[in-house]
Amino acid sequence: MTIAPDTAFPTLTDPPALFRAGAAAPERTLVAILADTARRHPHSPALDDGTTSLTYRELLDEVDARSRELAATGIGPGDRVGIRVPSGTVDLYVAVLAVLTAGAAYVPVDADDPDERAELVFGEADVCAVVTGDLELRGTPLGLVGAPGPDDDAWIIFTSGSTGKPKGVAVSHRAAAAFVDAEARLFLPDDPIGPDDRVLAGLSVAFDASCEEMWLAWRHGACLVPAPRALVRTGFDLGPWLVEREVTVVSTVPTLAALWPVDALDDVRLLIFGGEACPPELAERLAVDGREVWNTYGPTEATVVACAARLTGVGPVRIGLPLDGWELAVVDAAGTPVPMGGSGELVIGGVGLARYLDPAKDAEKFAPLPALGWDRAYRSGDLVRAEPEGLLFLGRADEQVKLGGRRIELGEVDAALQALPSVAGAAAAVRTTKAGNQVLVGYVVAGEDFDQADATARLRTALPAALVPLLAAVDTLPTRTSGKVDRAALPWPLPGLDVAAPAGTLTGTERWLAERWSELLGSRVAGPDADFFAHGGGSLAAAQLVSTIRTRYPSGSVNDVYQHPTLRALAARLDELGGHQGVTREVAPTPRRTGLLQSLLLVPLMSLVGVRWSVGLAAVGNVVGFTTPVSWWWIAAGWLAFVSPPGKVLIAAGGARLLLRGLRPGTYPRGGGVHLRVWTAERLAEFSGATDLAGSWLTHYARALGVRVGPDVDLHSAPPVTGLLKLGKGCAIEPEVDLSGHWVDGDRLHVGRLRVGAGAVVGARSTLFPGARVGKRAEVAPGSGVTGSVPTGQRWAGVPAQRHGRAARPGPRPPRSAWWKLVYAVTTSALGLLPVAAAVLPVLLITRGPVTPGSAMLAVPLATVAWLGSYALVVLVSVRLLGIGLRAGTYPVHSRIAWQAWTTERLMNTARVVLFPLYASLLTPVWLRALGMKVGRRVEASTVLALPRMTTIGDGAFLADDTMVATYELGGGWLRIAAARVGKRAFLGNSGMTAPGRSVPNRGLVGVLSSTPKHAKAGSSYLGMPPMKLPRAAERGDQSRTFDPPRRLVVARALVELCRVVPVMCHVALVVGVLFAIRELGPLLAGPVLLAAGVLACAVSAAAKWLLVGRFRAREHPLWSGFVWRNELADTFVEVLAVPWLVGRAGGSPVMAVWLRSLGARIGRGTWVESYWFPESDLVRLGDGATVNRGCVVQTHLFHDRILRMDRVELAEGATLGPHGIVLPGATVGAHAAVGPASLVMRGEHVPEGTRWLGNPISSWR
Repeated sequence: MTIAPDTAFPTLTDPPALFRAGAAAPERTLVAILADTARRHPHSPALDDGTTSLTYRELLDEVDARSRELAATGIGPGDRVGIRVPSGTVDLYVAVLAVLTAGAAYVPVDADDPDERAELVFGEADVCAVVTGDLELRGTPLGLVGAPGPDDDAWIIFTSGSTGKPKGVAVSHRAAAAFVDAEARLFLPDDPIGPDDRVLAGLSVAFDASCEEMWLAWRHGACLVPAPRALVRTGFDLGPWLVEREVTVVSTVPTLAALWPVDALDDVRLLIFGGEACPPELAERLAVDGREVWNTYGPTEATVVACAARLTGVGPVRIGLPLDGWELAVVDAAGTPVPMGGSGELVIGGVGLARYLDPAKDAEKFAPLPALGWDRAYRSGDLVRAEPEGLLFLGRADEQVKLGGRRIELGEVDAALQALPSVAGAAAAVRTTKAGNQVLVGYVVAGEDFDQADATARLRTALPAALVPLLAAVDTLPTRTSGKVDRAALPWPLPGLDVAAPAGTLTGTERWLAERWSELLGSRVAGPDADFFAHGGGSLAAAQLVSTIRTRYPSGSVNDVYQHPTLRALAARLDELGGHQGVTREVAPTPRRTGLLQSLLLVPLMSLVGVRWSVGLAAVGNVVGFTTPVSWWWIAAGWLAFVSPPGKVLIAAGGARLLLRGLRPGTYPRGGGVHLRVWTAERLAEFSGATDLAGSWLTHYARALGVRVGPDVDLHSAPPVTGLLKLGKGCAIEPEVDLSGHWVDGDRLHVGRLRVGAGAVVGARSTLFPGARVGKRAEVAPGSGVTGSVPTGQRWAGVPAQRHGRAARPGPRPPRSAWWKLVYAVTTSALGLLPVAAAVLPVLLITRGPVTPGSAMLAVPLATVAWLGSYALVVLVSVRLLGIGLRAGTYPVHSRIAWQAWTTERLMNTARVVLFPLYASLLTPVWLRALGMKVGRRVEASTVLALPRMTTIGDGAFLADDTMVATYELGGGWLRIAAARVGKRAFLGNSGMTAPGRSVPNRGLVGVLSSTPKHAKAGSSYLGMPPMKLPRAAERGDQSRTFDPPRRLVVARALVELCRVVPVMCHVALVVGVLFAIRELGPLLAGPVLLAAGVLACAVSAAAKWLLVGRFRAREHPLWSGFVWRNELADTFVEVLAVPWLVGRAGGSPVMAVWLRSLGARIGRGTWVESYWFPESDLVRLGDGATVNRGCVVQTHLFHDRILRMDRVELAEGATLGPHGIVLPGATVGAHAAVGPASLVMRGEHVPEGTRWLGNPISSWR
């Protein structure tokens, strides 16, 4: 940018107010720009109106075909063609491009403008043809054929004229292309607009800013997304539409943007304001990290935009500095540049200058500027202050004004007013109402027979809708000494505005609504028949009115204003909708018929498992002679259909698509038809084995469900059975992310659509609430809960997720390989066969000699040991081999190291289920060391998921259930692994996470459902997501019962833990019994046989609980005590028997309630319980109609300082615990209260009745 060049102005002590930017881009035409973009991005979407979508290649084909039709009539360079096609359609933009390609200039008129204005514009432009639905010839084309040159006109747009006649402004291809290329240099230089972007087309093509919209897309290979004109008029409702259509680039007027909810712009990374002054508070609100916001200025006569300023939300709102190729000067009345810091009229020069069709007007407004040596300069009539940082807009020097972003000449409105019958004099003026709304008022000195309704109707036929004023009758028009009307002295507010309507003429709602109208429109509402639009209301005012209405009537819409424009009708409509009621919701129990249907559905679902058992039985029988031989072709067919990954995908996805056909986002009754269908689809996924899929099969499964999966997506979590998910190009979903998109809230099921933008990362164990959206290149930290929208490029963390800086920017995306896709797919299948491989030796032991039920049962103990040993050996050898060469670093997902890390985690995750008896025992440290983990002395570790080579656990550390340590991270096609450490005598609570590169400090504590912070100091304690520091004093119990037990206690514990093989033997015995039963009864009864086995497994597990520990009571026990060991043994029965055989798949059904009652829990009627994690069931009470969602833990104990502390937990009637929520001991959730997903209710906390809470830890949720 150059200020004050070598030109000398000796009378100025400060540099002159002259601004120049870089040189203009090399000259070319718009047609050349489009052709270049289509060559670079032929298959990228170019235009999408919601009905028709065209790629750049398809767009060029359409345009070429239409342009040939034009050329066939003789239309070419030098001709002018009118365009009057409905807004928001593909046809409109194809017509524009066809005219340009033919070499002619297009002359646009809004399809909604009056016919009189259209005829006026087309007549002034002397068009030779008009494109509507068809081509209408109106004159004789010049007959020239060929592509346009830089000097040919690209478009002619008409602006308001001071004489009452619009002015035609012609813009050449040279100027238009220079403008397009200059903006390309200006906006988003570090991450330019590209094929992943979608650009809003919301402005009328008769408005020159529409050219900016079109070419922001077509210059960069982005997609232009036209908005329906009806939607643009609503204003407020356009915001949610932006989200739905995934718009990332918006050029609009500030007034319209101010109406949109802030989160409607979360995915918008470039926001351009123009057309009117931008309020500083709007700039402050919308200029956030990850989004560029610009304020632009430029008259039509200077090709759309002449200068621009980046808005940061700090400092004044400027109109900025010139684009490359443009020149700006601030001059005084004599045409001499003012000094820097001075004020004057803005004059524009450079490549962007257009011309008027009227030669006299052109000579007047584009006269030379001798002081600067400019041959041609446009005098804007705008007053500005020149500052080195950029220009500040001060106002108009003439009577041209901006209204709703549209530049109008008041003279044009004056002329229309003065032409009305019975009007002696008239003048128009723009006024601002109490509500800040701009209103165009037409003041008329009228005779006695003046008919205001007729006058308004006449104006609507003569003027565009935006120029029809609110009529106000006055006795006289104030004048200046020059004799011209003094517009500033015209009365405002209008007389009688504060005079209320006669008492009794308006109802309560009508009176409230009338006050809002008056504030917004600046005119008095005389009675209930007053019409909003007749009083000066327009589309923008209607949108502003609805924003106010929704503060009292949340369901009010713009459509209500259009359908009920009178005060009486609109008030009646609002009364019908009803205002906000703050009444506590009563939650009804789940209907009994739902439970009955669920119980019945378990039989066919279990039969699906029975088919897989039958296939396995037939294969084993063929090998060992256990059954009648079956053709291996039939066995292969059965394996392919019911056991293989493709078969699982077909069954689960096909069933879900049939069950959930027509499902839409919304809220449905708990236990109703929709809810039962969703439940059945999820159970089908579990019973079919689809939930065990991994690697590339997960992506295939997602697509089969209807999920929209972009290219290069890394999906490491199960997709939703609803299919209501979109995963953008190159995004990454880490393991154990909840993508279900639904949850049960009291007696309601919320179902929503989820969207993860291109390049975004969703961290492990995060939960996306229904309707959640993660913007492009955004990052959601592990363990977070996303309730709404995460803006583009930002990092959010916590529950509810909030901004925590900018998202990490990984390096360039590495290449993908079909070979590695195959490797991941084969690995998934191989991992599924591990249990089969481990079962070979047990099968041989059971089937040696004659096979009878008696002989098989006698072989069960030895077979159990053989199976556990075989599986452990396979996992051990695999993990150790996969650990070779595994080092900290960032690797392409499609690479050897990444594959090793991924496969290791899959093995570790499966091992903690299959080898559950090894965990939370004396053998656990030995097992983890054997796998390659560095584990200190006296470590207590439960079901930890970790990369062994990357994990270190210090002496005396305690890792509770379901912890994650040093698990891999994803992003941008890369996989990152790094070392993590749990320090000496540190504690990592249930579901706690220690990310790669982080450490739980020595003697530190990271609580339940919490993440380890960076750089934690020794002895510090943390809780929550994100972690917050807590004061805590460690309790020192008897060291011989906590950290330093005598040998006798070690031996005693070992003997009790040795008994954990007993539930595994029971499991193997059940397997043997079921196989014999299927052999005898046949495959058709396999389902009922398995169901009976599940009931038996539950009965044995419940009996073991009562036998080993009896009834749980609120008290304390040290780690090294018989009660704790027996409790762990009882839990092994549950996890090894009850869960895999029945309970783990029965979530939400009456089976779960019966099971929990058998363990001693007090469960009310009509509850909805999806989780079986009630560690000490006797201490739990669920009231009638209570809800416990999937993944919840009703945590009745804590193990801090190696002391087991148990206490009661109560969820009163109608209370809700959202998905993955945890309630700690001593807590109570009041009647009809709700705790949202991924939330933590602290120990001893009371949630008041009828309230809503969310967070980790919880806080009030509205």
